[in-house]
Amino acid sequence: MAKEKRFFIVFLILSLITVSLFAGSVKYEFFTSNILGRDVGYSVYLPDDYNSSNLYYPIIYILHGSGGNQYQWVNEGKIVQIADELIKNGELPPSIIVMPATGNNWYVDRREKIESMFFQEFMPYIENTYRVIKSRDARAIGGQSMGGYGALRYSMLHPELFSVVILLSPAVYDPVPPKNSAAITSGVFGDPFDPNIWKSLNYPSLFMSYLMKGMPVAMYIASGDDDELFIEVHATQLYASLRNAGLPAELRIVDGGHDWEVWIPTMREGLKYAGKYLTQPK
Repeated sequence: MAKEKRFFIVFLILSLITVSLFAGSVKYEFFTSNILGRDVGYSVYLPDDYNSSNLYYPIIYILHGSGGNQYQWVNEGKIVQIADELIKNGELPPSIIVMPATGNNWYVDRREKIESMFFQEFMPYIENTYRVIKSRDARAIGGQSMGGYGALRYSMLHPELFSVVILLSPAVYDPVPPKNSAAITSGVFGDPFDPNIWKSLNYPSLFMSYLMKGMPVAMYIASGDDDELFIEVHATQLYASLRNAGLPAELRIVDGGHDWEVWIPTMREGLKYAGKYLTQPK
């Protein structure tokens, strides 16, 4: 019995050491935006060997949903555990993951110039502050719900910047959002809501110019089959548009609603998908 107990203790210690070998770290930081005239908070995940190496890393930007913030994917979305596991298993290159807090602004230049801030200030700041590989094959972007809307828009506007995008329950309603959507109630698209403003900023208005750029971004799309906003319908519609145009895309309709029970496992699969496109640290 004593030998068995000692063996168990040794096994437990070795297991803890193994886990610690693949433990990334998270920092909570702010940067000052001149465009917005205020500070913008963000969380940054650094892979476990970041501080002990001189390597430059691929980067993944994750945009939060309505009501979210820079802490949400760390505290509720288990992003650290997911990234550690995938990196350990060789399914995702060691990567920097950045999660900004932008408020309920839908990532467009309406109530605030969030889109301008992201591309003109935030990305350059992040990629000059951390050791980031500044190339298309080293960048991914993703998000859930409102964040999925923003991630799709940004990838279509600037396919030269991103090689892959992760869209979880993306709020890409076409032609217009349902009445219970935050897109209607936020005031970003007019107060009262103006469907013409929505249509001018939603992905169908970008589709032809995106195609003409000839730089397809690989897209992983997922939704719950019981989403109260019926996003599974719009996600399928987006997927069909992409596939009909011969563009790389994957679609997963899973059991669940519009919540973390869907987003946590699909983020894991989405990051695995991204891992097929992202370069290794250099």
